[in-house]
Amino acid sequence: MPVSIRPLGDRVLVEPVESEETFAGGAFVLPETAKEKPQQGLVRAAGPGKYDEEGEKRIPMDVQEGDRVLFAKYAGTEVKLDGISMLIMKESDILGIVEA
Repeated sequence: MPVSIRPLGDRVLVEPVESEETFAGGAFVLPETAKEKPQQGLVRAAGPGKYDEEGEKRIPMDVQEGDRVLFAKYAGTEVKLDGISMLIMKESDILGIVEA
């Protein structure tokens, strides 16, 4: 999916994804009102990184496009791109990269 936003500095564009819910003993569907905001997402774009304290060199980002990440519950600012809800957040709001 081509993205029409290029994050600046240490910001990241994340598409939230629902984590799969499995319950012992069969299928159980939670109503939308009972579900919490997703805390996993796919990085769709990442900025070039922020500058060091002297403002001379960029600090490289730890995440890159395509990474599946965990992020803080109320992290980021929600934006809609082509009808899809996305979050723009600082790299520091990302708690970790999910590795398969």
